[in-house]
Amino acid sequence: MVEDDEKNAYAVCYSESADEFVVTDDVGTLLDDDELAQEILDDFFVLAEESAPPEPETEK
Repeated sequence: MVEDDEKNAYAVCYSESADEFVVTDDVGTLLDDDELAQEILDDFFVLAEESAPPEPETEK
């Protein structure tokens, strides 16, 4: 779940059959606004990258 600045909740889900991420509102309805969905996905990926554990360094 992701919230915007206005406290609206969205879910980011991965669709295996479509091989893509989709964004729904808080009751599971797909968003019609592609631009808003892309903005939410972009924010989601940034948060996911920031919260990922650091990769171990490989020995050289």
